[in-house]
Amino acid sequence: MSKSTNKAAVPEAMSALERFKYEVASEIGVPLTDGYNGDLTSKQNGSVGGYMVKKMIEAQERQMAGK
Repeated sequence: MSKSTNKAAVPEAMSALERFKYEVASEIGVPLTDGYNGDLTSKQNGSVGGYMVKKMIEAQERQMAGK
């Protein structure tokens, strides 16, 4: 099985996205660690990604609304 690699549209944003991922995981109670996280369920991992998208959309909506 090949290792997947995530590529950001803006490579300079990768470190900020990594910090954001751990912040979101902490907020929703997912014990995400640096390194191996194979002991987490698909539901836990998916909830981190889903919540990240939700927060990014909310931030963009606020920006578009001028707030």
